[in-house]
Amino acid sequence: QVQLVESGGGLVQSGGSLRLSCEASGLNYRDYVIAWFRQVRGTEREGVSCIRPSSGDTAFADALKDRFDISADNSKKTVYLQGHRLKPEDTGVYYCAVLLILGNGRINIATILSRHDAEFDYRGPGTQVTVFS
Repeated sequence: QVQLVESGGGLVQSGGSLRLSCEASGLNYRDYVIAWFRQVRGTEREGVSCIRPSSGDTAFADALKDRFDISADNSKKTVYLQGHRLKPEDTGVYYCAVLLILGNGRINIATILSRHDAEFDYRGPGTQVTVFS
């Protein structure tokens, strides 16, 4: 059974940094993409970044690419999302989701963040990030 657990959320002052972790257990698949989304109350969820651990390919939301980094530790089945120069509007629940890559493995990673929740195979419960000014 695949489980995703996010951690690292909390309170951070505006301008500060935070590193979130998404640890996957039971994820015994050869190829997949792990994406980070955030849900701000009253708005639609927003894609932040994603990574394909098998290749290292990444993608970012255009508006966030200058302030967020993503990386993966394949040995730990963990993906990290690092946010810098955080703003109050970054406040929200951040969660990770897994999209399994099957078949010929061809995928356009740039389109991952625009996919609907239902297209992802697994997702975590999320971790709250609150940026205060």
